[in-house]
Amino acid sequence: MESFASFCEMKDDPCWKGYQMIGKKKKNGKEVPNCVPVKEDILTERGADSKGYYRSTESGAGLTAKGAKHFGIHTAVTKKPSELNPEGKAAKRRKSFCARMSGMPGPMKDDKGRPTRKAMSLRRWHC
Repeated sequence: MESFASFCEMKDDPCWKGYQMIGKKKKNGKEVPNCVPVKEDILTERGADSKGYYRSTESGAGLTAKGAKHFGIHTAVTKKPSELNPEGKAAKRRKSFCARMSGMPGPMKDDKGRPTRKAMSLRRWHC
C-alpha cells in the first residue's frame, strides 16, 4: 500500500473536480489534503450564494426567480407604485412588505458604509 506522501508526488491536485487543495489538515492522526469547493464567481459579489437563490447585494438583494420557486413564494414587486393598480394584489403585497421590512431592526449600512441587504431590498420594492 502506497503512502499518502507518494500519492501526492504522483498527482499535483489530489482533490476532486470543482475542489482545490488549500493546505493540509490532520485527520485520524494523519496529514491529508484540505480540499475546499472552488467558488470563484461567488467571491466576487457580496451576498451571493452558491445555489443561486439570492441576488447579490450589488444587484439589488432579495430572491432570484429560482429562489422564489424553491421556497414557493412570489418575487419582489419591482414596478413603481404609480404603475400599480392601488386596489390590486401586487400593490397590497408591496405595501405589506414595506410595512414589515421598514420596522425590522438592523442597520441600513454595514461597517464599510455599503447598503445592507435590508436597505437594498427596500429600495428594490420602492419602499
